[in-house]
Parts: sequence; structure tokens; C-alpha cells
Amino acid sequence: MSTTAIYRYIFALSLSLLCLGAPPVFAQSDTATNAEEKTSDRPKNIAGHQLTIGFDIAAPVRNYLTNNRYSYELEANYYHKNEYYWVAEGGWGGSEVNFNDLKYNTTNYFGRLGFNKSILYRESTHDWDMMFIGMRAALSNVNRGDATYTVIDSVWGNQPGVSAGKNFVAGWLEITTGMRVELTKGLLAGWNLRGKFLLNGKSFKDLAPINIAGFGRGDKNANFDFNLYLSYAIRWSRKNNPTTPKNN
Repeated sequence: MSTTAIYRYIFALSLSLLCLGAPPVFAQSDTATNAEEKTSDRPKNIAGHQLTIGFDIAAPVRNYLTNNRYSYELEANYYHKNEYYWVAEGGWGGSEVNFNDLKYNTTNYFGRLGFNKSILYRESTHDWDMMFIGMRAALSNVNRGDATYTVIDSVWGNQPGVSAGKNFVAGWLEITTGMRVELTKGLLAGWNLRGKFLLNGKSFKDLAPINIAGFGRGDKNANFDFNLYLSYAIRWSRKNNPTTPKNN
């Protein structure tokens, strides 16, 4: 079985386990020994440029299943060298608290910068499938609108009130892992699992957002998340510039 076939099988298997709880069945025509190659025989750095731009297609599904929060995410990554990919991600979203005695809305934009490191070597300039680990640093501007509340008091009567809106800055770090496969030329799909750790949780002690797009619940210092990206790749080769021979 070729390395590309192995990537696609592992991708389908892991995605089914994450989403459906059952593995797919594939026929294997080659022996397992054909898939075992010595990593020492593989190239350590294969040249080539690739820029991918993707969209988290799991986000609209989550938005549909929840009626008090929404978010959208985009990502772009660029292959640097030695199986490192620079990554930029961003998005926006909001949430709504709508209780009988408390109501307020929050909206936010966020950005993340970091890298992915493929843990398996590529076989050629045409091989862009990958399994990876990575890290991100993220910032978000969070806006909480005016909050209306009611203090319930059976003796003196209920007392309504308003807490003025406020802006926050949220910062967090992420550790991520996942994989990506090329479905057809230039079209890729991949999933990410993320652990997210808030750096300034004390900023949200008062009326924390029930959801910060890109992070998760604002009343928790750690969240775990899942993304399913569909991406398009733009590729070009690295050109060598040989020196012009001197004439005698």
C-alpha cells in the first residue's frame, strides 16, 4: 500500500471515530511490509511552495445545532521547509445569554498565529498529505453589550437593573494535532484537535461570555475544540538561479 493510500485510510478512520464512532472498511491489496519504509532513506527536506486557504466546514453545523452561539473560522498556511508550515487563522462569532433574570449579548473577532510540524516525511514534491503537531498564540477583542438583570426579592419586590457594556481582550495559547489529505488535485481536507488555555481568565469573572469564538466558554480557563477544514492549495516550484559562466 502506498503512503498516500495509508494517509487516506488513517484520515477516514480517524474522522469516522471522531464523528461517527465506527471505522470504515477498506480492502488492502498490498502486504503491510510494503508500507514499512526506512525513514533514513527518505529526503529530509523536499523543496516546493504551497499556500493553502481553508474554511472550517464544521462551524456551520455547530451553529445550526446551537441557538445561543455562532462562530466562523478561516485558516491559511504556508510550507516553509523541513516539514514546518506557518499558520494564520482567524474568525468571528457571538453568543447570547437569555435567561428570565439576565440577558446580554457578546461578539468578538479573533486571530491566531503559529506553526504546524509534520511528523512524517514527504515522499516527493507532489506529496502534501501530512500528520502534524503544532502551537498557536491567539488574541481576541470581545464586546459585551449592556446586560439587563432582575434581582429577585420576595420581601421588597423584584429590582431591575442594567450593567453597562464592556470591551475585553482575551489571549490564549493552543496545542494542536491533526492530519490533512489531498482529495483531488489542489483540494484538501483535514481535521484539527485543539487544547486551548486562557491567559487572562480573571478579565471575565463578571458576566463572562458563554462563548468566545475561537476559544470556547469564557468562564473556563481551558477548552478543547475540533475543526474540520476544507482547503484549496496554490503551488509553485522553487527555481534555481544558476550563475552565468564567464567567457575567457
